[in-house]
Amino acid sequence: MSVALPRILRTSSFRLALLCAGLFGTAVLILFGVTYWVTSAYMSDSLDAAVDSDITELMDTLQVGGDAALVALIRERVRQTPHGPMFYLLQDSNGKLVAGNLLPFNGGEGRFDLKVRSADAPRVRVHAHSIALPHGGYLMVAVDSLPRSKMHKLILWVFGCSAAVSLVLAFGGGALMSMNSLRRIETISRTARHIMAGDFSRRIPVRGTRDEFDQLAGSLNAMLERNEAAMESVRQVSNDVAHDLRTPLTRLRQRLELAQRRALSVEEWRQAAEGCISEMDAILETFGGLLRIAQIESGMPTRRFTRVDLSGLLRTVVEIYQSMAEEKEQLFAADIASGLTVWGDRELLTQMIANIIENAMKHSPRGASIDVATRGTPSTIVIAVNDSGPGIPAEERARVFQRFYRLERSRSTPGNGLGLSLVEAIAALHQAGIELTDNGPGLSVTLGFKRWVNPPSPAISLSPRRLQGEPQAEMTTLPLHPRPQ
Repeated sequence: MSVALPRILRTSSFRLALLCAGLFGTAVLILFGVTYWVTSAYMSDSLDAAVDSDITELMDTLQVGGDAALVALIRERVRQTPHGPMFYLLQDSNGKLVAGNLLPFNGGEGRFDLKVRSADAPRVRVHAHSIALPHGGYLMVAVDSLPRSKMHKLILWVFGCSAAVSLVLAFGGGALMSMNSLRRIETISRTARHIMAGDFSRRIPVRGTRDEFDQLAGSLNAMLERNEAAMESVRQVSNDVAHDLRTPLTRLRQRLELAQRRALSVEEWRQAAEGCISEMDAILETFGGLLRIAQIESGMPTRRFTRVDLSGLLRTVVEIYQSMAEEKEQLFAADIASGLTVWGDRELLTQMIANIIENAMKHSPRGASIDVATRGTPSTIVIAVNDSGPGIPAEERARVFQRFYRLERSRSTPGNGLGLSLVEAIAALHQAGIELTDNGPGLSVTLGFKRWVNPPSPAISLSPRRLQGEPQAEMTTLPLHPRPQ
């Protein structure tokens, strides 16, 4: 039967802390092993040096003064330090003790780490060096190895305490990190639950620390704001569609009902059918405009982006509308600089400029002046369409980009209120700024583009995720100049 671990122990931050603790513990073990080995080697070398120095001195005494001098020197040293730290053993060829403070021993020649029993003391751990003498005797000199043992114990104690403290700090730090992460995650989860409950204005708190959680919260908040705006737009569009289509559908029903009741000839039926077709065209145009805006806002047209000669495009559009302005007795002028190039969709840019110009011509009276002017810097291009018409009140300028919004409340003139909505969608797709200002009198519509650079920046796409080789959807085409609002 599996036991559920506490939630804090299942967090990734706690597991990361454990991993760090494991890596740190491994490093401590390696460091301990190296330190222990180096210290042991150093202490052994020190003990060897002390023993070898005494043996050398004793052998020199043997060569100079003989056995008697050697025995006298050993007895003198034992008298001075009977209990160490230096220990001596001199045996004859029969293994009988001649001098020293150690009991007879027959361990052969070489170096030893052993416990020995002195004549009047308990067992002592020593590091010894023994040699055979020329006349058959046996000499062993040893030094107390207690300092080396104490050093080893000290190293073990220090590293043991360090490892224990490190593990405690690792577990404690991991727990604190996990608690902090859980609090932040719980805040995000709580916000998500409020949003799912219907509070779409709720946002994730940001602490201002600019850590990864703040970055995540910022990204999620931006996504939530965009989703809220999209939902509000959908709601508004649904309301506007229901409101704006009710009138033409009602008129369509009335035409059909009148034709059913009163039409007595083929000609009357034909006139009724023409009226119904006209109403249906208006309805289809409205749906087509909505679909066009939705496709643009989805970012799909960015796949067709190429280098666009904006100067040539503007001259072509101005030439098309020159004759229309003359018919309305309007003065149409243009001042277009050469060499203006942007990265975008030529068809959409043409439709955007055409909508703005046609909107200005439609709402300006006879005799009004309309002009298209450009200016630019090494990095930006600005297009301004100015007219001397009635303009738009300042409090209405932000609303005219809403779908179906029309300044004419009676809605008696043709149009569906989608012209400037389409302009805004195309401008957003091309990352172009759009601004409505007073022209005194009239209205000035200003568009700001980034100048084309090679290679183009991928940030132009509104929806980069949709550019990964997806099949291109077929776009519904509309007339070049849909009815502006």
